[in-house]
Amino acid sequence: MSRSRRTLLAILTLFLAASSRTFAQSGSPAIDPTIAAQIAAIPAIDNHAHPMLSPPAYATDRNFDALPVDTMEPYTDPAGMRPNLPALHDAWQAIFNFNGQPPLDAAGLTQLEAAREKIRQQKATNYSTYILDKANIATMLANRVATGIGVQPPRFRWVPYVDALLFPLDNSALAAATPDRKQFFPLEDKLRAQYLQQAGLKALPSTLNTYLKQVVTPILEQQKANGAVAEKFEIAYLRSFGFDDVPQAEAAHLYATLLHTPHPNEAQYKRLQDFLFRYIAAECGRLNLPVHLHTTSGGGGYFSIAGDNPLLLEPLFNDPRLRKTNFVLLHGGWPFVHEIGALLQKPNVYLDLSQQSLMIPPRTMSAWLREWLELYPEKILYATDAYPYSSSMGWEEAAYIANRNIRDSLGMALTGMLHDNEISPTRAAELANMVLHKNAESLYKF
Repeated sequence: MSRSRRTLLAILTLFLAASSRTFAQSGSPAIDPTIAAQIAAIPAIDNHAHPMLSPPAYATDRNFDALPVDTMEPYTDPAGMRPNLPALHDAWQAIFNFNGQPPLDAAGLTQLEAAREKIRQQKATNYSTYILDKANIATMLANRVATGIGVQPPRFRWVPYVDALLFPLDNSALAAATPDRKQFFPLEDKLRAQYLQQAGLKALPSTLNTYLKQVVTPILEQQKANGAVAEKFEIAYLRSFGFDDVPQAEAAHLYATLLHTPHPNEAQYKRLQDFLFRYIAAECGRLNLPVHLHTTSGGGGYFSIAGDNPLLLEPLFNDPRLRKTNFVLLHGGWPFVHEIGALLQKPNVYLDLSQQSLMIPPRTMSAWLREWLELYPEKILYATDAYPYSSSMGWEEAAYIANRNIRDSLGMALTGMLHDNEISPTRAAELANMVLHKNAESLYKF
């Protein structure tokens, strides 16, 4: 055989070997059975979800979100959240003993709702905790305007909303920017009016200093006293990230100047919002309340994906005055999964797996989950983003499906790390417990 033929044969052999490895990696990877059993045995702490109240309050509950997305203009849903998702069948059967096959027609949806109502009536005020049990969730952080029947400690911990405090002025011009914001800003105005009432006021104070002392700080302290374990910003739905460091004197001048101005100048109003955000974040640090931020491509056809880039938050994380404030970047930052992972080097920054645990299939999500675990494993938090998305996927089904997806993703990631000799079996078990339970337990000091 000539040298050239031998060389060609060697190259072909290497190519086939590489192709074989690639094919094996692209198939459905098996999860190590020991790791799978360990993962299945750990009751999780869910860092982010929107549970609904138990009966009899279930039917009229709208406090599951300050900015509900279930009434927005139509937009393109991710495939993992559409009514034809096969996993819905497993969730319906496990939770409601309903054996329908997705997608359901009108008659099928009626039958599903009847099956749901039967379980609700059976479980009554224990209905919400029944859903946690079905999803193997020990504790769920409930993002809600207010808690209520069935959604109470110790199984549920409250995370209220504070965006309304960032927008104290006339927001009609901001609301006109997009159809989504036209829906959202009146809701924020309504919640701010509620906060003013809770602070014992009928109108906004005339100075920024009084607004801070009589409204902002008291509301945060009230929420802490009423059981809040963190504070939630949905600000990515209302404006882009990027918070300048605005001196208080300038913010005070802007507040006094713009307070009674219809349609305040947008650039000046942003400067006031920027100051208020940093003030609220600092107060949250003082009160030991982690700050939760939506960081992924959000719902709605007008959501600003570029404005939601988590790298825009880096100046906040580099601010020495905010180092006592822990920030939790919700939803894993998709599509900025590598950028958000890099931010975990900041000592006070964490991320959770919510929403992408529904949007992204386990095999795909396991790739960047492994990357994060290889870099900053103590910063990753289990979360479902259970939410009443549609008539086919309520918060109940979302919790069940997201839980299964996360555990599968975690199993794939840890199995790959184990097979590549990056970790030992003992370390794999430790990492599973960290993601599912211990990291959140440490952050919130449960």
